[in-house]
Amino acid sequence: MSRLLAAMAAIAVVVSSFAISSNIALGHERRTVGHYQFVVGFLSEPAFAGAINGIELSVTDTRANNKAVEGVEKTLGADVTSGGLQPLAITLATRFGQPGHYAGYFMPTKNGTYIFHFKGKVENTDVDEKFESGPGRFNDVQSTTDLQYPTKVPTGADLAASLADIRSSLDQLRILAIAAVALAVLVPVGFGLAMRRR
Repeated sequence: MSRLLAAMAAIAVVVSSFAISSNIALGHERRTVGHYQFVVGFLSEPAFAGAINGIELSVTDTRANNKAVEGVEKTLGADVTSGGLQPLAITLATRFGQPGHYAGYFMPTKNGTYIFHFKGKVENTDVDEKFESGPGRFNDVQSTTDLQYPTKVPTGADLAASLADIRSSLDQLRILAIAAVALAVLVPVGFGLAMRRR
């Protein structure tokens, strides 16, 4: 009985190591687009704000036993959007030694939901598809705050918000200073005019 359990444990270890080391994209969204299967997600998952990452795309032809489709980087455009901001155009490139696999690099600077948009052609098929991160699809970008040790370092977004607050405070101080200078000039002048009338 113990040999059977040991053999089953060994098989489980081998199977799990294949799953970990293979190119199976476990945190990616799969979608059929015409006769093709798109698998889309972040290059590195989980994705963290402030760390270089990018779009990972693989395209296979479902009519030809999921044969890898090559040349997509020449006919398909990509962009990324987050937080309702203007899209950032992403250049897709082939991944070395991985036919049908493409990458487009960028650095997400804020945690949250990201949308990858692909537009153009795959062979003769028109493509206009959006893939949004989230549950059941691919991971949202996460903050690195919980992972930082021993000192917590603010993210770029946190620093930008702090800088905006400082600028706003300085603008208010500038207005108060101008008002104080104006009062300092006008009060003596007004007092002097009042004294002359007497």
